[in-house]
This record gives sequence, C-alpha cells and structure tokens, in this order.
Amino acid sequence: MATTPAGDPVRPDPHPAEHPDQDLDRPGLKVGRRKRTAAGVPGVTTAMQHALREMGPVRTVSGLLRMNQADGFDCMSCAWPDPNAPDRSHAEFCENGAKALASEATRKRIRPEFFAEHSIDDLYEHDDHWLNRQGRLTTPMLREDGDTHYRPITWEDAFDRIAAQLRALDSPDEAAFYTSGRTSNEAAFLYQLLVRGYGTNNLPDCSNMCHESSGEALGKTIGIGKGSVTLHDVETAKLILIAGQNPGTNHPRMLTSLEKAKEQGARIVAINPLPEAGLTHYRNPQRVHGMLGRGTRIADVHLQVRLGGDLGVFQGLGKVLLEAEDAGRRSLGLTSVLDHGFVEQHTVGLEEYAANLRATPWSDLEEATGLTEAQIREVAEMLLDSDRTIVAWAMGLTQHKHAVATIKEIVNLVLLQGNLGRPGAGLLPVRGHSNVQGDRTMGIFEKMPQPFLDRLEAEFGFASPREAGFDTVDTIRAMRDGRVRFFLGMGGNFLKAAPDTAVTEAALRSCAMTVQVSTKLNHSHLAPGRTAIILPTLGRSDLDVQRTGRQRVTVEDSMSMVHASSGHLQPPAKDLLSEIAIVCRLARALFHDADGTPRPGSPQADWQAMEDDYRLIRRHIEAVVPGFVDYERRIDDPGGFRLPHGPHDVRTFETTSTKAHFTTTPLWWPRTPPGRLLLQTLRSHDQYNTTVYGPDDRYRGIHGGRRVVLVNAADLVELGFADGDVVDLVSEFTDGVERRAEAFRVVAYDTAKGCAAAYFPETNVLVPLDSTADDSNTPTSKSVVVRLERRAA
Repeated sequence: MATTPAGDPVRPDPHPAEHPDQDLDRPGLKVGRRKRTAAGVPGVTTAMQHALREMGPVRTVSGLLRMNQADGFDCMSCAWPDPNAPDRSHAEFCENGAKALASEATRKRIRPEFFAEHSIDDLYEHDDHWLNRQGRLTTPMLREDGDTHYRPITWEDAFDRIAAQLRALDSPDEAAFYTSGRTSNEAAFLYQLLVRGYGTNNLPDCSNMCHESSGEALGKTIGIGKGSVTLHDVETAKLILIAGQNPGTNHPRMLTSLEKAKEQGARIVAINPLPEAGLTHYRNPQRVHGMLGRGTRIADVHLQVRLGGDLGVFQGLGKVLLEAEDAGRRSLGLTSVLDHGFVEQHTVGLEEYAANLRATPWSDLEEATGLTEAQIREVAEMLLDSDRTIVAWAMGLTQHKHAVATIKEIVNLVLLQGNLGRPGAGLLPVRGHSNVQGDRTMGIFEKMPQPFLDRLEAEFGFASPREAGFDTVDTIRAMRDGRVRFFLGMGGNFLKAAPDTAVTEAALRSCAMTVQVSTKLNHSHLAPGRTAIILPTLGRSDLDVQRTGRQRVTVEDSMSMVHASSGHLQPPAKDLLSEIAIVCRLARALFHDADGTPRPGSPQADWQAMEDDYRLIRRHIEAVVPGFVDYERRIDDPGGFRLPHGPHDVRTFETTSTKAHFTTTPLWWPRTPPGRLLLQTLRSHDQYNTTVYGPDDRYRGIHGGRRVVLVNAADLVELGFADGDVVDLVSEFTDGVERRAEAFRVVAYDTAKGCAAAYFPETNVLVPLDSTADDSNTPTSKSVVVRLERRAA
C-alpha cells in the first residue's frame, strides 16, 4: 500500500478500473448555470424520455397510470405519502418516480448468456449507470471459488446450498442479513422471522445508514422513532423549516404539498449549505401556471448554514424564543412565547435546556453556523408569528457525528411552543426508500424491543435470540475481522451504499458465501464471497400470482400510513420468485429435513401456505405487531390506515418519564484545519440512492458526468485552484489512513464557505468505516474533511 509523506497508508479508490478519467474525457461533460426552478416542462419531458426508452409506449402508459393509485402499486422511488384516494390525480407520480419505474419495468433482460459473455472482472470495470442499463435479472446465478464467470443454477440447488452453508457455520451470529427499504411489510416480517428462527439478530438495514439518527433521537425524547405529522398537517402548517433536505430531487412530490401549504399562507425556511432548485421555485406540471408561468416560490428564507452547523441554528432559534419569553412577548395564539400548559403537563428537562442556551454566546453560534445573529433572529421572529410549525429534515442532518444531538435540539424547539400533538405542527423526518419505515415496524432491527420478541415467540413457538445483533457498520467490521462469514442482501446495493468502499468490498470478498436478492445488476454482485449466489426477484410493479391467485403486499410511508400495493405488469421471466417466495423456500430448506419434517426449535410456521396466500402472513402480523388489528379489511379501504402515534394522537409519550424530554447538549460543530474543506456526499438529480439513471444533474447545471466537486468560489481562490481544474479528493481522519477519490472536475458553486459537495457512491470511498454518529452509528457522510490535490497532467 502506498503511503503519505508522513508514512501513513493511502487507501485509493477501490474501482480504478471504472476509469475515473472517463467523465473528464467525455466531450459531453458540460457545466452550466444551476437551475432556479424545479419540475415544469423539462421534468415531464425527461420523465417521458426515460419511460419510453426503457418500457415502450404500452408499458409506459399502463405503468404510470397505476403508480400510487389505490388499486395499483406504490412507487419505489421514495416514501412520501399519497393524498387521500379521492384527491389523487390520474398522474400521481414525479419525474424520479417515472425514472424508477422505467428502470424496474424495462424491457431489457439479463439472461445466462450475458454472464457467459462477460466475466466478473469485465463487469466490474463498468460503472453503475452501465450496469443498471443492462436490464432485469431473470435466472438464479452461481459463482464458486475460482470461477471467473457466474453460471446458472436451479432455484432448488440455490436454496439447498444457502441452507447448507448456514448450517455449516460455527454460530448463527457468523451470518448477517441485510434489508433494503423496498422490501414489503410481508416480506420483511417473514425475513426477520427466518433470521431469528435461525438464531441471530444480525439484521443490518439501510436505515442504519440514513435515518437511524432520527429514530434514536426521537425514541429517546418523544418515545417513538417516527415522525409525528400527517400530510394534512404539512398542507395546513403556518411555518415549515426544512433542514438538510433537497425535496426537488429526493422527494419531488413533497413540492406539491409545500405548494398547497404556501397557498394557505404558510412560510417556508430552507436551512441548507446549498441552494436547491426545488426550494426556490416549483413549476407544478399538473397546473397551467406551473407549465407556462414561473410557478410557486417555495422558500421565503434560505439560511445557508455551514455543514454541521444545524445544531447551532436550532440552539440559536431556541435562545431567541427564551429571550422573548423573558421579555414578556407572546407567540401567536398564546399569552406567552412558551406553551406553558403543554410544557408543564407533558415535558421534563426545560430548566437545564434553557440554562444551557442562555449560557451559549452568540459569537460561538455564529462561528458554528456561518450565519449572523440577525439571520437567525429573522427566522425566530417567524416562529413567534406561528402557532402551527413543522420542522422537516433528512440526511443532511442525520449523517454527522453530532446528528442525534442536532435532532434532539429540533425536538426541543418544537416542545417549547407546544408544536406536538397539535394540527398543522410537529416533527417530520422525511424517509427515503418507499418502505424503509415499514421494514423497521415489521422487526428489521438488530435490537428490537423485548415485547416484540415475546409476541413473536408466542405466535411461532420458538425461542428468539435476545442479544443485540450487528447493524450495518458493525456487520462490515465483523466481516472484515472474520467474525461474519455469510452475507445475504435482500435488495439494494450494499457495496455502493456502505461507507469506506475499499474496506466494505474486501469484507464482502472475505465471506464464505454472499447472496444477493436483486432485480438489477450492481457492484455488490461483483464483489463476491468465495461462493456467491444471485437470486432474481419480482419488482414492485410486477404481477405477483401464487397458487391462490393474484397477491398484494403492503407498505408504510413516512407518515405511518399503511396501504396495499399490487403490481400488474408481466414479470421478466415466468419462474421469477417474489421476495416472499424466496424467504419461504429458503426457510423450508433451512428448517425442514429432506422429508419435510420441521427441525426441532425452528419457528412453527406453514411456510408453503404463506407463500401461497399472503393473507396468512398478515394474520401473523396482526398477532405480533401493534396497530395492525383487522389488517386485511383496513387495507381494502382506498389509502389504507394510519398506525397509532401517541405524541401526535393523544400527547402520550412512552419514555422513561412518560413525558417528552427536553435535552441539553453543549454546542459542537466540525472544525477543518487550514487548507481543508468539509465535504458532503449527495445524490444527483438523475439517480435514486445508488441507482444511477443517467450522467446529468440538471438542477445543478451538470451534464454528461458525475466526477465533479462543488466548491465555493472564494475557497478556490484561497486554496489556489480555479473552476475547471482536475483534482483528487483526499480525506483525512484520525485513523492515519488517507482515502482518495480520483479525477474530479472542480466546479465553482455557491455552496457555504468552507464546504464542498460531491456525488455518492463515487465519494463513499472517502468516508471511514469508524467515523460514525454518536449513539446511532450512522456513517458521517455529510462531514468529510478533505483536501484537494491537483492531478498531474
């Protein structure tokens, strides 16, 4: 391994064969001005181009008209809730939803001949965009130790090999079972039952890498790790603070709800290091003024906070409210600034919290945030004028070392004015994957509460393991150290979603067996264990027919609404299995003897019957998971039903004190040494998580390439660089290892001073495995200390 001048090791980009200079060599790589409007005609045009190219006209019309409809399938692109069934349009989808459907419902196929033609090493050299464009997987594939190619395998042989490998491990804890958020409630419930029936709680999932910090903070302060608002609350709020989130790209349908709120008189504040088109102007493609006019201005104020300064913003806002309370001022609808009735009846800890803020000097808050006291006071005045305030956030807050503390500070601010359990007010962590919240509800968690495990045991007559398992980061550490030797990924692209790409790749390759349940080819398939198996599966839009007929599944959105989803497009292969069928058949292979006799100690479940009829799974869920009584009937209702939420519904709190908790946190923010920048990883507009639909980021003015780094123009001057320079990004952390992402084109951009931004998964290599958020163990992908190194000509 190469070393730095100081003798420390350098960890390079693990994918040098992806040709880091390819973007720079493309004549199509162009950098223009960023957009100041989102959606509109360009959004419609781009969506239709993707859809028609991949699906053709018939599948395009059939698919899009059923997406997010009461009798159709849930969009796989994000977890934003649907309007009430009577209020839905015939085109209830956004640009990125159309792209996601086009990707899943493509007419292209990857058959065994493809793998015979392309070796694993050959495929490894291609980028994520190319891999995604090859089409849907159709056949189970096997790679054994020493093989250069994948080859076809029967379903039965695949399940027998997986079961044999699991039984050969010295301990169930040598296996880890990852879950992507696109897994349905039914599949997730059976999956966690299989894993716990096998004997481990090693259930890492994509939540560990995104909103784990939100769940940790909310669970400790209000007693439930979910947001508290409904779609109606958003659309009737008077003030919405949106921190560390880019809805125009990540949750485009949220813009329609924000537009409705604006029409009702709401004011909106964007708190973000980058200006984002979706929070400037929204041109609603379903309205005449959106298609032909300027659209709706969304954000009234943009606080351009420095990366990691959000804790200081919310402490500053709280500090102003306390000062106003001391001065005898009042908030709208209250006789004082604080809602004393709510605070005294439903909270604890106010005195310590208030003392901490009063002792925090404004000079420190200004340094932490990069904002002036006047800018923070301007937003605080908006808080004083509102009696219905919502705070929304996403990964721009959750992926910092102090993420949990920052989100607790948001809770503090909401509690001060009683904005919890009040219409039009509350807490809104905006989730990514369309069922990531539902998976957690179903038990995909390495440390589920004991009452859940008690009910699971009672329902299925087995002894569930009780010791906490590995989350995502700990799973990678355990694979790296040889303590986990088997990995199964239920959807997703684990390699490209995880931090410290080189370490994650080596960890996967060290396993005795890796299994990937997938719809499309990705780089996780190309970092195989000694034995590797690919199990293709049905997608969200595919028709799912079992022995008892057509099936439906359910999902839970960001706002705890549970509803049915039923695909209708013809699958890419006749014998393709659903995720539910895959889990059930693996369970039979693992828990049954050759003659079909259940093994002693395994869950007492009729796996064949549940594969045949998903209604049986929902009956088991009713018995185990609170809030699902009368499950089957309630999903017959268009739009489904909302799960109970104590703080929102009746202002009850399942905390240690049975009240909501104010918390006290000393002000902290990330510092950067001289000559360094603080980098955040983010997605382009032409991708969803690790799925890359194209090489463009239309809203940020980037076309034809992804290896770009956005840097404040003043920082470039100070560092001796210029727009258009080609640099390597080198991250510096206390572990003594420098990580390098090669050949990035510098783009002068109006990001916050001292901050930079670049796309993931290309820059995940820069995020150390051991740099995680306190308490949640989430990778710190939004605060990476980097230096720019000029690339040799």
